[in-house]
Amino acid sequence: MSARARLFASGGLRMLPQPWRLLSRTAEDAALQRIRKVLCVAEKNDAARGIAELLSNSRMRRREGFSKFNKIYEYDYQMFGQNVTMVMTSVSGHLLAHDFKMPFRKWHSCNPLALFDAEIEKYCPENYLDIKRTLEREIQQCQALVIWTDCDREGENIGFEIIHVCRAVKPNLCVFRARFSEITLHAVRTACENLTQPDQKTSDAVDVRQELDLRIGAAFTRFQTLRLRKIFPDILADQLISYGSCQFPTLGFVVERFKAIQAFVPEAFYKIKVTHDHEDGSVVFNWKRNRLFNHTACLVLYQMCMEDPVATVVEVGSRPKNRWRPLPLDTVELEKLASRKLKINAKETMRISEKLYTQGFISYPRTETNIFPKELNLSALVQQQTQDPNWGAFAQRILDQGGPTPRSGNKSDQAHPPIHPTKYTANLQGKEQRLYEFIVRHFLACCSQDAKGQETTVEIDIARERFVAQGLMILARNYLEVYPYEKWSDKVIPLYQKGSRFQPTTVEMVDGETSPPLLLTEADLIALMEKHGIGTDATHAEHIETIKTRMYVGLTDDQRFLPGHLGMGLVEGYDSMGYEMSKPDLRAELEADLKLICEGKKDKSVVLQQQVQKYKQVFIEAVARANKLDQALAQYFGEATGSAEQEEVYPATPLPVRKCPQCNNDMVLKTKKNGGFYLSCMGYPACKTAVWFPDFVLDVARDESICAVCKPHPVHRLKFKFKRGSVPPVMPLEFVGCIGGCDDMLKELLDLKYLHRSSQPASSANQETNHSQVNNSFNRASGENRHVRGTTDLAPRHLLSVSSTRIPRPAPSAAPNDGNNAVVCNCGNEALLLTVRKEGPNQGRQFYKCSASTCSFFLWADQQPEARNNVVPRGSALPQPSAGRGPAGFRRPGGGGRGPELFGSSSSAPGGGTVCNCDQPAVTRTVQKDGPNKGRQFHTCSKPREQQCGFFQWADENTGPGPSGDVSVNHFGSSGFSRGLGSKAKRPGNFFSGATAKKPRTCSICHQPGHTRKTCPQNH
Repeated sequence: MSARARLFASGGLRMLPQPWRLLSRTAEDAALQRIRKVLCVAEKNDAARGIAELLSNSRMRRREGFSKFNKIYEYDYQMFGQNVTMVMTSVSGHLLAHDFKMPFRKWHSCNPLALFDAEIEKYCPENYLDIKRTLEREIQQCQALVIWTDCDREGENIGFEIIHVCRAVKPNLCVFRARFSEITLHAVRTACENLTQPDQKTSDAVDVRQELDLRIGAAFTRFQTLRLRKIFPDILADQLISYGSCQFPTLGFVVERFKAIQAFVPEAFYKIKVTHDHEDGSVVFNWKRNRLFNHTACLVLYQMCMEDPVATVVEVGSRPKNRWRPLPLDTVELEKLASRKLKINAKETMRISEKLYTQGFISYPRTETNIFPKELNLSALVQQQTQDPNWGAFAQRILDQGGPTPRSGNKSDQAHPPIHPTKYTANLQGKEQRLYEFIVRHFLACCSQDAKGQETTVEIDIARERFVAQGLMILARNYLEVYPYEKWSDKVIPLYQKGSRFQPTTVEMVDGETSPPLLLTEADLIALMEKHGIGTDATHAEHIETIKTRMYVGLTDDQRFLPGHLGMGLVEGYDSMGYEMSKPDLRAELEADLKLICEGKKDKSVVLQQQVQKYKQVFIEAVARANKLDQALAQYFGEATGSAEQEEVYPATPLPVRKCPQCNNDMVLKTKKNGGFYLSCMGYPACKTAVWFPDFVLDVARDESICAVCKPHPVHRLKFKFKRGSVPPVMPLEFVGCIGGCDDMLKELLDLKYLHRSSQPASSANQETNHSQVNNSFNRASGENRHVRGTTDLAPRHLLSVSSTRIPRPAPSAAPNDGNNAVVCNCGNEALLLTVRKEGPNQGRQFYKCSASTCSFFLWADQQPEARNNVVPRGSALPQPSAGRGPAGFRRPGGGGRGPELFGSSSSAPGGGTVCNCDQPAVTRTVQKDGPNKGRQFHTCSKPREQQCGFFQWADENTGPGPSGDVSVNHFGSSGFSRGLGSKAKRPGNFFSGATAKKPRTCSICHQPGHTRKTCPQNH
């Protein structure tokens, strides 16, 4: 018998009919046998602790995770037919969140319309990173993952977030799903024995809902808030005017009821009332016509009755009358009854019920089922309650009279049973005790019998007008004995005989008027939301709370909803546009689609696309008719004191020029604060890639033409407008060209430096750090002093950068691309890059120190370019002339006298301008071999060793030439023409003057750079 067969035979694991992994049976057996440690993840810490206590018989070992709120519980357990170590921990709800990629997260970054198509990313919020780190650490030692999140849509989606994090560490991880509805020993053991696969379709439905809520909510919220703040600055200056496709219909119900009350016109009515007093009280006979709205007609009938006011009994009837026991409790009914009977609002009810669930006192509180499954042992649950002094005797009577016989409803979500108690407790207090008692009493009531009574009906005749009275005698209270939340009382009437006659005590004509409907209570609102499919049983309370916190509605003294001015104005404004956005139809259609996704009847991407396009079209037309929104709110806030043109409120959506080589986001044109232009990555600040254009570019815009050469496609050409006198005479002042590297003229004119893509993709955790430090990223500096970093690859397809200074100064790199970019300490070893953790002005700042702590080397990472005369990083050298191999550089005309700048590819080599005998940029290396030159840098050919030309030059012996006036040749790549310096151009002094041209300062003892005599290792 195979291991797999033994596993099934022992009941250790029952698999789904479909293959749970794409493995052969032999591979499955082997994979199960290799499992020695299993990571289990619950949705909350309380649930993790409760499950661990049950499965370990309270013998689990507790230890800390990175998050102080999410502990780790270890215990041994029999699973997969063998003993395994279970590591139980938890998340705190959703581990990952949806949000727009930068810069779309910023409110003023784009027209809100762009949010319907903007890229969205799923990321781990900062306050959950410790939980993520715990999962990543623990999964390394585990061979399997079991998801113990709540068994509903959200829980399934949270489970896939956990899987995503763990599989990023272990791609081939075995994943299982535990399905349970209560945290009891039987339930969790059964879940362990019946592990299944996570449900991707259910998770997909949540992803669709989250993305739509983000896009729709963000677009409409920004539109409303930005516009109305400008229109009504005195009232709405600091108000967030949010929109949600669930919260708005919820608000709509409140407004609709309020307007119905306002529009109600009372109408007078008239009726005849007969009473008959007897020794036990008074009997009221009601007119069978009920009421008439015509006063004259009623008066005529009344006068006929008064002519001979003697009543004749024409009918006496008696029949059994039962009061039905309640149905099993689902979430919506729990929220409604708690609100009505206990005066606990829906949000508080769900918070308390979830706590009772995680403590193991009740079953899962989010359920749409009101039918108890046949396999649920109700008698055992009733037996648990027999020990209570208040309802224990009633529970025992249920058992004595044949056991529980609950009513069955007509709803089932096929996931969870109705809400019921799972464990007896007498140690609760306050609202927790009241809600637990209600759930217990409701459960016992629905397991009991209907209340039984006998109803008597007496019908009398006066002048051919019929009147009816009813009496009630209760025979057996049954469920009412344990359920004080409902009242049913006797109504005594005397014994009347058919055909008998009596004189009524009073016969009178009374009037009244129709009354308007009442404002909605929370229970009424939840019932309407359920009826129209707005939200789910799990989200009703959240949507109601949102419209309260946004001040769209308020509560009266008797806890009924009253719309506020802002809520009324918004609903009326959108209704006047012709879009009934406050009506439930749009959202109800989405909720129906989400159910179809869960059932596998609709595709996730199709639903998403259809819904986005539908709301996008509504948004476009809403913006076009936005003045109707202004007019509607003006009725409540007075005349508008501001104005808002669309283009003032919403900046134009920037058009992409090309893809960023670092993160593959779009790069767009932007304007500098002090004037001028630059090309920026939309991934900022995570990605700091940018191309800065010099000051003589007066204007630049994207052209619709696309370069056929540069990659990755598409790379749009740019339309430049140059300052007069800043370009060669043969070049027009308005010019369309490509900055991808194929246009030699533009490359020379703008001094574009090729900066290539990193060969090692940055991980999500350190992406921002790498983008700001790697050697081949763009430097997004502020102000005028922007530096281009050294490059090692000049392939035309790679991205270009524009230098705004005349001398490129190499910057340090924290990313060890090839081992030659590291900063060297005084020992000659690679320095260690660290971050200040101590609180203070330098917290978070990075610095270099000796990796072996054998010398006192220290250098701030962000000051490294300025400290180059003291420390020379590998892979970079001081700017050097080209050793007589061509022009070193010249002054750009019209540049404002900002110092010399290197032109042409030969002067932008990694070695600061040094080229080898192959006419290729030289690379800088550091001597590693022990000896007098260890740690000393030199330039050499960049080709592989077997192809090198033999070029060698010490970096610290390569000094600059004399006055740059001797260097007077100007080159424009292959174009073959030169341009003069212009009458206003200043002649440079020493071309390599300044700190970057100085020889590195060396120690007077060992003559090595990077330290002084006092800190020399040989002086100790």
